[in-house]
Amino acid sequence: MASAANTTGIPVTVRGLRKSFGGEPVLKGLDLEVRAGEIFALMGPSGSGKSVFLRHLIGLEKPDDGEIQVGGEAISNEGIGDRFRLAMVFQSGGLLNSLTVAENVGLYLAEHRLKPATEIERIVLEKLALVELGPEDAGKYPSELSGGMKKRVAIARALVIEPQLILFDEPTSELDPLVALTIGREILNLNQRTGATTVVVTHDRDLAFGIADRIAFLLEGEIVALGTPEEIRSHSHPLLQRFLKAEFR
Repeated sequence: MASAANTTGIPVTVRGLRKSFGGEPVLKGLDLEVRAGEIFALMGPSGSGKSVFLRHLIGLEKPDDGEIQVGGEAISNEGIGDRFRLAMVFQSGGLLNSLTVAENVGLYLAEHRLKPATEIERIVLEKLALVELGPEDAGKYPSELSGGMKKRVAIARALVIEPQLILFDEPTSELDPLVALTIGREILNLNQRTGATTVVVTHDRDLAFGIADRIAFLLEGEIVALGTPEEIRSHSHPLLQRFLKAEFR
């Protein structure tokens, strides 16, 4: 993976992660390591535990047992967000409808008064350019954007903080195949440009196999296969093979 001088990916380590709701186990002792700078896809059918895992990774859920480390530190450590730059691209995009594209992208910098207005404008246009959006798009509102453009704006907003770890939640959901292909290409290009560790949670087989260095297949709260795309394709687990053949989602 290529890396930029101002952004270095950080590793993610998950050990014995368990979570139950109402006595029903959802995550059953997950163990995995995401290497610094790689694109790692967590793939699986609906109800497999992907969203619950992602909520743990961004600190919205606390495990019943086990831990997650980011950059060698437990995600639960106080102030970890000040020591590492973590970004999230939500499935819905999460844009504020009352703000323009430029205001959405620059919101973090403006709210925390981290840069003067002229510098924020420059950074916003720079990040929009990375996702193939131009100055003519900066003044638009989310209601004027297509689904694919909203995803791009959400990615640009995440890039503003120069993330060391960027998380994507179903980045191609509700997009037609051609737009989904474009989003996948942009995730790959951004990883190569920035060197940020990239975790993509998805049920999109084409996306996972098209961009990931390694893939984990999550089924009923357990990782039943982990490896390169070639290793996953040839794995013998029967339900994995059914999933790959699109026999269920």
